[in-house]
Amino acid sequence: MKENGVDNPAFEPPSPEEQRAAPGLSRPSPGEEPRREELCGWGRCAPRGLQLCNNAKGYLLFYSLLSVFQGIIVNGLINVSISTIEKRYELNSSLTGLISASYDIAFCVLCLFISFYGEKGHKPRWLAVGSFLIGLGSLVFSLPHFTSGVYKYGEKLDDTCPATNGQFYNASCTPGSQSSLSNYLYVFILGQLILGAGGTPLYTLGTAFIDDSVPKHKASAYIGIGYSMSLLGPAVGYVLGGQLLKIYVDFNHHVRTDITPEDPRWVGAWWVAFVVCGFCTWLLVAPFSYFPRHLPGTQKIKAEKISEAHHDGKEHKDTSDFPRTLWSLLINPVLMCLVTAAAVEALVATGFATFLPKFIENQFGFSSSYSATLGGVVLIPGAALGQIISGTLVSKLKLDCKNIIKFIVTTCSIALALNSVFLFAKCGNEPFAGVSETYNGTGTLSNLTAPCNENCRCLRSVYLPVCGTDEVQYFSPCYAGCSSVSNQKSGKVYSNCSCIVNPKSTFDNITNGAITGKCASKCTVLPAFLFFFFLTVVFTFMAVTPTTVAILRCVPDTHRSFAMGVHMLFLRILGTIPGPILFGVAIDNSCTLWSVDKCGKTGACWIYNNHLMAYTLMGISATCKVIAIAFTITAFVLYKPPPVQTSASQKTIETETSVQL
Repeated sequence: MKENGVDNPAFEPPSPEEQRAAPGLSRPSPGEEPRREELCGWGRCAPRGLQLCNNAKGYLLFYSLLSVFQGIIVNGLINVSISTIEKRYELNSSLTGLISASYDIAFCVLCLFISFYGEKGHKPRWLAVGSFLIGLGSLVFSLPHFTSGVYKYGEKLDDTCPATNGQFYNASCTPGSQSSLSNYLYVFILGQLILGAGGTPLYTLGTAFIDDSVPKHKASAYIGIGYSMSLLGPAVGYVLGGQLLKIYVDFNHHVRTDITPEDPRWVGAWWVAFVVCGFCTWLLVAPFSYFPRHLPGTQKIKAEKISEAHHDGKEHKDTSDFPRTLWSLLINPVLMCLVTAAAVEALVATGFATFLPKFIENQFGFSSSYSATLGGVVLIPGAALGQIISGTLVSKLKLDCKNIIKFIVTTCSIALALNSVFLFAKCGNEPFAGVSETYNGTGTLSNLTAPCNENCRCLRSVYLPVCGTDEVQYFSPCYAGCSSVSNQKSGKVYSNCSCIVNPKSTFDNITNGAITGKCASKCTVLPAFLFFFFLTVVFTFMAVTPTTVAILRCVPDTHRSFAMGVHMLFLRILGTIPGPILFGVAIDNSCTLWSVDKCGKTGACWIYNNHLMAYTLMGISATCKVIAIAFTITAFVLYKPPPVQTSASQKTIETETSVQL
């Protein structure tokens, strides 16, 4: 049908059966059966039982399941296992960083093409391909375990005074030498590239399909639920991966071992969850393949929607040309402002997701595992709650594009105010011999060696912190001058420590001694920090779902999937890729004591300046939020809604009524 001589793409002429069932109307009645091409199944095979899921809620169920498994693998298991993989396959942190970045590299390369060409294709079947690739990538990532043989570890010697000449793994210093195990780096990168290719349709075509299939006022609630499920995945991945790391890596070979998970040489069963999740993800291939190109009622929903695309006074024509379509989106100022704001916010979110456990560990003196648990308790529920709340509010209030952008500015401003939590929730450093204070007035500051331990030949390459009875922390029992060790119920207790001369307490009746582990922090602001940081996370993520909805609204209907591709591309280039790098550099700048390996090469940081770390992270976060707010306000000012219009279905009814009259 044509209106004013122009084809109306949102209107499909009714079939003769539809005209007989509802004369005078151009759309199916609410109780009408879906057409054959809208049935769930393969070709003519469309069992009635499958039609129970042939709706937006059924699609959301499988979309959420795929989001969960993708999150478990990519953002959960890999993050948990990366340090274990370093140890098992003798990789350094720069190489494992390349493994982590490979996912985003594949995503950036493919997202524009998949979102552009997938818009014209069968979106659910694109997700079926994505499910297959995610499962395949997970299995490829686990492949090194099955081809690298049984893990072998060397002898570990206690670091007491005088130190023995032994090292971990009985390894000698041979700079430049590299084990053949490090060649598995390329297998891990291949697995990540496949995972990146599989994840691309999920957050581009999958999100656009939801927006196409539900009424405009419900889209934000559906997208919010789907996004919140994507955050459930990392939580499950951290818990599942953490528990499996307590099982020995080669348990399937029935290998006997005399080391425990507390031993630095321990390698856990990192590979098990990758295999299980890979096969589970493959179970989603069939359901996505069965969904039709469009859910029943989609044509009616599209016909009733009124476009809110940014109107700059120019007439935009639909084109199938990739460069022209991309250019039309890049010159859309509202879209690019929203995309940039979202990318800057993502930079902060991914930075804290990576380093919040490290911040808690150093500020409040907890173990790395407990700090990771606290970080997960704050980040995952806060992010999920923020997205669900914002999606529900936008849906219930039926906000248009202009008011959605105003909503984003409000939530970001509140998050900026809450960012001041770093000003009062920081803690100073506990006394550390040779770092923050001298050895009882002997030696020099920032020097671990003092007269009390200079004859111990201590190893700087092994960090085994102990807390002395003088309530001062030492780098290792050797640097505390301890010459004896005994195993007690509370753990190892060191005695005869020459550097501990003013004891304030005792350990098992030992005065000049030390106990394994860091000294307990005297900082008491942790509960306040976790509470206010939780609120900061909630309000930060309250902007995520509305931003996605606004991006889908401010572009023409036929460009929505491609707009999501542009959004995800910038999100990674400006956000998730540089975010951890920027935060890592900032945290490294607050380091006061670096590790030195057996070859004299500087490695990881052992001790940080807590005040400097807190101020640095607050400065980065506040700056990024101010930039995000500025771009969002610019989008609000520049946005111009299209001229007042009626929906396609209303136009059709009005036209047919005038013809009948």
